Amino acid sequence: MTLKVCTSLLLLFLVNSAWTRTVRQVYDELDPDHWSHYTFECPRECFCPPSFPNALYCDNKGLKEIPAIPARIWYLYLQNNLIETVSEKPFVNATHLRWINLNKNKITNNGIESGVLSKLKRLLYLFLEDNELEEVPAPLPVGLEQLRLARNKISRIPEGVFSNLENLTMLDLHHNSLLDSALQSDTFQGLNNLMQLNIAKNSLKKMPLSIPANTLQLFLDNNSIEVIPENYFSAIPKVTFLRLNYNKLSDDGIPPNGFNVSSILDLQLSHNQLTKIPPINAHLEHLHLDHNRIKSVNGTQICPVSIAIAEDYGFYGNTPRLRYLRLDGNEIQPPIPLDIMICFRLLQAVVI
Repeated sequence: MTLKVCTSLLLLFLVNSAWTRTVRQVYDELDPDHWSHYTFECPRECFCPPSFPNALYCDNKGLKEIPAIPARIWYLYLQNNLIETVSEKPFVNATHLRWINLNKNKITNNGIESGVLSKLKRLLYLFLEDNELEEVPAPLPVGLEQLRLARNKISRIPEGVFSNLENLTMLDLHHNSLLDSALQSDTFQGLNNLMQLNIAKNSLKKMPLSIPANTLQLFLDNNSIEVIPENYFSAIPKVTFLRLNYNKLSDDGIPPNGFNVSSILDLQLSHNQLTKIPPINAHLEHLHLDHNRIKSVNGTQICPVSIAIAEDYGFYGNTPRLRYLRLDGNEIQPPIPLDIMICFRLLQAVVI
């Protein structure tokens, strides 16, 4: 009896072992990148959370160089260190990287080994904010989706650096040293899927040339822009959020229907030199005009439809969609004119 039981248990064990190996083989074939294929080594300078085995945390460690990155790592955090160079050696085995955060280091263009970034074929997100870069690093991984280069010293954009980045959806270049001459007509060529472009806090005096046609969010705050060219936004027909705060826009610098664009839902023109509200589209939902030189508001003049039509249609038809209007920091005295409320029936907040 004992022999039969032992034999049965042995047979069950062998069957289970064979089944487990078969299932494991199938699982491995379906998911070749699974982290458990790799040993769980962890650089001594870093932290490897057991519950998040694809991540490597080396931030805030006072590192002066990048440690060897294990092959299993997808997400690499190296921010807030003293790193000056990015060489190929630490990434030899790191062929699956999706995300690298190198913010707040001391990286220069000379410190980035030629071709090291472009060899990271699977990289989707690259963060290099708060470093010492003087130009956009090149070449870049062709599959990149987000590139964040804010708060560097960038004054140059190499020709063709973005030409192969068809998947890039966000490009952040704010708080750098870009002049108008750095943005040529072909600078953004190839960025066919770009949705957000941030060039705020640079040294631009003109609207940038040839913004990618699919751009939804365009941020140009804190420059010295004085003029909006005629029909400028016809080349970016999907732009929805437009920020031009802290520029030098005056009434003369805006064409008669410069901002009368049906795609724009959020328009920010705070801290400029406007003395009147520019014509807007009925689709606009948020309008920021605080801290200009506006002295009065005439609802009849700024209403995108006639006041009579607004009264007749109420909440229906082509009723203007403005919900938020900010006018504080001007020379306007309350109360709010009645024709403003008649025109913009959907207004939820007016700041004067």
